[in-house]
Amino acid sequence: MARMPDWPARLVALLASAEARPFDAHRWNCGRFALAAVLATTGRRPRWRSLPTLEASADSAGFPRIPPSFARAGDVVLAGDPPRLGVVVDGGRAAFVGPRGLLRTPLTTCVTAWRID
Repeated sequence: MARMPDWPARLVALLASAEARPFDAHRWNCGRFALAAVLATTGRRPRWRSLPTLEASADSAGFPRIPPSFARAGDVVLAGDPPRLGVVVDGGRAAFVGPRGLLRTPLTTCVTAWRID
């Protein structure tokens, strides 16, 4: 899946719409947020399977794993504690779904990343 030419604007629009959207276990969780980010950057929804761990579920989408230090805006990341999927928003931070909206944390809190091309 290649990124769309206007992916930065589409990612910014997603982040703006999710900024104050609180976590909901069924409707708006870290997996749905990561899928929305991939859709925003590529224009396509990846095929994935819900597996016992977030890491295995993310792997099932078929994107290559990369070290979090190499992740760039639009790539999907997995934070370690607590485990949750998010998206890189700039060169050093990632956004995650939180209780009252998006939370931003340093990439150093992430344990793995997936390159979304």
